[in-house]
Amino acid sequence: MSKRLVGATAFLGIVLFATAGRINAHELRIETVNAWDAYIQGANLRIQERLNGQKPFLWIDESAERRQRIVRGEILVAPVIAYGIQGVPNGIIHHWIGGIFIPGATIDSLSAIALDYSRYKDFYSPVVVESKLLACTATGQRFSMLWHRKVLFEDVAMQVEYAAHEVRIDSHRGYNVADTVQLQEIENYGRSNQRLLPPDTGNGFIWRLHSIARYEQRDGGVYLELEAVALTREIPSSLRWLVSRVANRLSRNSLTTSLRQTRDAVTSMSADEDSVANRKSSGQRQCQVSSNSSR
Repeated sequence: MSKRLVGATAFLGIVLFATAGRINAHELRIETVNAWDAYIQGANLRIQERLNGQKPFLWIDESAERRQRIVRGEILVAPVIAYGIQGVPNGIIHHWIGGIFIPGATIDSLSAIALDYSRYKDFYSPVVVESKLLACTATGQRFSMLWHRKVLFEDVAMQVEYAAHEVRIDSHRGYNVADTVQLQEIENYGRSNQRLLPPDTGNGFIWRLHSIARYEQRDGGVYLELEAVALTREIPSSLRWLVSRVANRLSRNSLTTSLRQTRDAVTSMSADEDSVANRKSSGQRQCQVSSNSSR
């Protein structure tokens, strides 16, 4: 069985780090979680539409112009829903997608970067501060990351644990789905009174994350697209018009940056064939994935 592609979506938390500023402490409510779960169910059903041929496997291929622009080297990012956001009870869902072409890359070279957790802090600096593999089985993988980023007037840090699974459909195509298992805000990060808040409490910068990565090797390289979904706290109506614009801009810019950093890391390592082989071997020892689309 082939290796897992988890790193390409591990940094999805970077994508939607937008906030309305520190107003009051929040706790995630059950009605918000229920709305999130229903939305993600719909997103997973749309994966099946791409797998069974009802839609192109890649969003990139839904438009000839989009594909041509990406092949020319552009990084395209767009909202999946109107303006990239949708209100739910006591929260907001953000949903964006982006695509890139990595010339000269292979699925193996992309996976080699994806599995190199110890270097995420180099690949995705300065947002990713630390990352590590926690567990790996034949059916899934768990890993954690610490993010730190200044957004507007806030110095935000989060400790996040993910669960992911990846399916290699054939020798040229695959997809990965990753979800947050636990997400905790770090209060007063970097200060003497720094502390880790309980899950589902704090300022509600991000409550949940879900990501879908699809990739296909063809045309002398690899097409990679990332679909990022996040649940955040509700924005007060008095600030909604301003914060929505800022959140959308940050979402677009962050996803663009993450895709570019992935391309740079893969391109850099692809020039060193020994490094690719070494990391590929290491990845195979760490984890394996399903080699069919039955999941």
